[in-house]
Amino acid sequence: MSRPVFDLAQTYVEARLALDPYGATFLGAPGYDDKCTDLSPRAARARVECDKSFLEDLAKLPAPTDDAERVAIEVIRERIDARVVQFTAGEHLRDLGVLWSSAHLPRMVFDLMPRTNDAEWANVAARLEGVEAALAGARASLVEGMSQGLFAARRQAVGVAKTFAVWCGTEAEGSAKEQPWFAGLVAEYAGHDQGLRARLAVGADSATAAYGQLVAFLQDEYAPAAPDHDGVGEERYSALARYWTGADLNLRETYAWGWSEVERIASRIREVCGVLRPGLSPEAVAAELDEDPAYQIAGEQNLLTYLQELTDRTTADFAEKYFEIPDVMLRCEARLAPPGGAAAPYYNGPSEDFSRPGTTWFPTQGQDSFSTWRLPTIWYHEAVPGHHLQVGYSVYRADRLTRVQRMEFVSGHGEGWALYAERLMDELGYFTDPATELGFLSAQVWRAVRIVLDIGLHLGLPVPAGEQLAGAPTAGSEWSRDNAVVFLRTQALLAQGFAESEVDRYLGLAGQAISYKVGERVWLDARADAQSRHGDSFDLKAWHAYALALGSMGLDPLRAELARF
Repeated sequence: MSRPVFDLAQTYVEARLALDPYGATFLGAPGYDDKCTDLSPRAARARVECDKSFLEDLAKLPAPTDDAERVAIEVIRERIDARVVQFTAGEHLRDLGVLWSSAHLPRMVFDLMPRTNDAEWANVAARLEGVEAALAGARASLVEGMSQGLFAARRQAVGVAKTFAVWCGTEAEGSAKEQPWFAGLVAEYAGHDQGLRARLAVGADSATAAYGQLVAFLQDEYAPAAPDHDGVGEERYSALARYWTGADLNLRETYAWGWSEVERIASRIREVCGVLRPGLSPEAVAAELDEDPAYQIAGEQNLLTYLQELTDRTTADFAEKYFEIPDVMLRCEARLAPPGGAAAPYYNGPSEDFSRPGTTWFPTQGQDSFSTWRLPTIWYHEAVPGHHLQVGYSVYRADRLTRVQRMEFVSGHGEGWALYAERLMDELGYFTDPATELGFLSAQVWRAVRIVLDIGLHLGLPVPAGEQLAGAPTAGSEWSRDNAVVFLRTQALLAQGFAESEVDRYLGLAGQAISYKVGERVWLDARADAQSRHGDSFDLKAWHAYALALGSMGLDPLRAELARF
C-alpha cells in the first residue's frame, strides 16, 4: 500500500543528500563517499530552498491514514520549520563553536568512511582533494557573516583555530604535538597501488594546508574583529533553545529548576562521599579515587578493552529483559576520538543498513591513565541503554519511520533519553559500588549545572539569593566564564581542563547544553504519568518499545505522543 508521506520523504532525502554528501556519510547512505559538501552561503540557500519546497509538498498531501503517517507529518514539519528559522536568523553565517561547526565536517567525515579496499581508499583520496574547496566555502560563509555583523564570539574563533592547529600538527594536545591528522590517516593505507598511495599523500598535504590557511584566517582576521562578549542574549537564546529541544521553554523557570536539581544531587553526593571517605569534601574524595589503583586503567588499549567489554556486557544484560534489541543492533564499537576536539565522549549512529555499527568515541585529551569510577555512567549514556538504543531503533524502524525521521537527531529527545538511561541504570542497581554511584551522581549534577550556566551565561541572569553551594559565586553576581568554570569543576568533580572545555562548549553552542536535563525531565514525567495511568499493569519494557519506536522528535510533540501509551 502506498504511503504518500513515506514516498515524499524518500524523494526529499535523496534530493537533500545530493546537496550534502557529508550528511550522507554520517547517515550511512551509499554513493556519496567520494563527494564533498559545499559549505558556501550559496549552497546553504540551495539546501533551505529544498527544505521549503518539501514543506510545500507536504502540505498538499492527503490526510494521514494512520498514526505513523500523522506523527511523521507533525515531526517533519516541526524539524524543518526549525531549520528554516535558524537559516533566516543567519546562524549558518556565524557557525563557529569549539564543539561543532560546519568547518569541522571536512575532517570529521573521514572517521566514518570505510577504508578496507582500494575502491574505498579512492573515495578517501577524492574527499581529501575536496577539503580545500569545502573549507573555502566555510570561510566564505563566515566572511558573509562578518559583512552583515553576524559573528561568533572571539573565544570560539580562538578555540576552533586551536583545534584545527592540532589537526595540522602545529599545536599540541597534552604533552606532545601530534603528526598532522591527515598524514596519519593516509599512513593507514596498506594497499599496493602506488598511484593511489601518491594521490593520498598529495591529498593529505593539501587538506592539512587548507586547514592551516583557515587557522590563519581565524587568528588574523576573524578573531580580532569578533566581539569579546560570549553571551548571545535572550532573544537569540530562546530561538536556539527551541531548535535544540523542540519545546517552548520558560527559561527563568528552567533556570530556577536547574538550581534545585543541583542542590538535590549535591546533597546525595555529600552522603555518598561520607560513606567513601568520611570527613572529606567531594573534591577531595574524587581526587583520592583518581589516585586509587583499584579505580585506574593504564593505557589506551586497556581503556578500549574495558569500554568494549562494558558495552557488550550491558547489551547482553538488557537484551530481552528490558528492551527488545534486534540482532543488527547488538554490536556497538568503542573507539578513541581523534585529537583536538572537545573533552566529552560522543556517539555516531549506525549506517542505514547496519554494515557500519554504532560507534562510541572517547577523547583521551593526551592522557594515558583513566578513572573507572567515572566511566560506567558515561558509557551507559553513550552506548547501551543510551544513544545506541535510541539512535539504533530509529534506524531500524523503517517500517514505521520515514527516512527523514530516521536521519533526524533532536538533542532534547536524544540527550534526554541518554540521561534517562543513566538514571535507569541507577534504578536497576548498576551502581552498587559507592564509587561508581559517585560517578553517576557527578554526571547528573554536571548536566544540572549545565542548565544553570547555559541560561545564566547567555541571558546574564544573576546568582539567586541564598545559594550556598560550593564553588558558586556570591548571590546577586552575574556569571562569567571564569566563575562558571569554578562552579562546574567544584560541583561536577571535573578536572580544570575538562571544566574549561565544557564551559567554552556552552558559550559556543547556546541552548544545546540544557537539552540533557530538560529532555530527561520530559522522559521521567512521561514515564511517571504512564505508571500512574496503568498502575500495576504498567510494563516498563513495553513502554520503552513504544517510546523508542516513535523516533527522534521535539520534546513538546514527544510529551503528547507518550501520553497516548
